[in-house]
Amino acid sequence: MNPCTFFKCLADDTRLKSLLLIAKTGEACVCDLIEALQLDQPKTSRHLAQLRKCGILLDERRGKWVFYKLHPTLPEWAHDVIVNAAAHNDTYFGDALKKLVSSQSSKLSCC
Repeated sequence: MNPCTFFKCLADDTRLKSLLLIAKTGEACVCDLIEALQLDQPKTSRHLAQLRKCGILLDERRGKWVFYKLHPTLPEWAHDVIVNAAAHNDTYFGDALKKLVSSQSSKLSCC
């Protein structure tokens, strides 16, 4: 992966917020990201699929739900950019993070 490709993959608000949420929580299900980002399933899944195609995320199907996490073979420099951005930009995605954590801990969660 080269820096140009990496940053092009992140050059969308939905993809970037999704990635930062996943980096902050370790993994996330599509249903929880839908709740956190207040988007519909097709749009959320399309952006996650783009991040997967870029090699940034790894997906795992569990029943009818798909969970995403940072790809374990992500270059160290790219991993560091994501983790640092997630650690230092709570104002950018803090509201979505609260919704995600709440959705993940809710007994009504889809997963």
